[in-house]
Amino acid sequence: MSTIRRLETSANALYKDKSIRGFCHLYTGQEAVAVGIENAITNDDLIVTAYRAHGWTYVRGISPLGVLAELTGRKDGCTRGKGGSMHMYCKNFYGGNGIVGAQVPIGAGLGFALKYNNKPNVAIALYGDGASNQGQLFEAYNMAKLWNLPCIFVCENNGYGMGTSASRSSASTDYYSRGDYMPGVWVDGMDVLAVREAVAYLKDQCLKGNGPFMLEAETYRYSGHSMSDPGTSYRTREEIQEVRQRRDPITHFREKIINSELASSDELKQIDQEIKKEIDEATKEAKTCPEIGIEELYADIYVQPLESRIRGTTPFTEHKHISIQKPFNL
Repeated sequence: MSTIRRLETSANALYKDKSIRGFCHLYTGQEAVAVGIENAITNDDLIVTAYRAHGWTYVRGISPLGVLAELTGRKDGCTRGKGGSMHMYCKNFYGGNGIVGAQVPIGAGLGFALKYNNKPNVAIALYGDGASNQGQLFEAYNMAKLWNLPCIFVCENNGYGMGTSASRSSASTDYYSRGDYMPGVWVDGMDVLAVREAVAYLKDQCLKGNGPFMLEAETYRYSGHSMSDPGTSYRTREEIQEVRQRRDPITHFREKIINSELASSDELKQIDQEIKKEIDEATKEAKTCPEIGIEELYADIYVQPLESRIRGTTPFTEHKHISIQKPFNL
């Protein structure tokens, strides 16, 4: 969680000095959701999330440099700088998705693939409260339940969809109950241990053939919706400060560790120092490593291209397809 927090602090600074262009959505405050879920599953379980994807990319196995270099559009990024903030991928992590709610049907499809291929794993699709009223979510729920797919649909309820509070956009804010015919669970998304236990239970039930399930993780984002949103026009600074003081997932977990005598305050400070050093070095490299060449414009268009010739922008031009990225197989 501390690494994700430090990653997002670096991303914030890189965006403000214009090293990162375009959209950038920070995960600061929501770290317990990603870390809790990841510690309840295995590397063979499948994840797809929304555009707030930096933390998820890290916990799924990409290095801090791979995340930050992707943000700055450099070749050392996890998709060689071609995806940016919202389109990061690695094995068994299907993104990052820039279309509101579009990742949820993808998650149902991943669950279908697991069941079709008799894989002992689950597919987890995450979305925010701002996407909760999208029609495609309910279509995905219906298909998942109709076929009893091993899916867990996770609503990261951070209280605000872009600039609108959940209570102003949703007739019912009990997102865990939205599945109707699909069982749902509410969990404190600021408690990493609670998230881990909830997901471990739901995964076990999915593998017994009792899926799919819904999970609402009530969390909070400290930053605005994106970097262009100050995040203080629709909520007060006092509200943000109160959450930081009373519910912060990192502070909360640190206190549990110390009170349980699992580690000392000095040991945790040492971890923080090591994380800071690693992120600082990755940040410096992410700003200086080269960008990919123009020849990669036509790279990795297909996983298995049937023809090497790619049609160009006019009938008189053509280009050769090249494969650089190693494909991720389901």
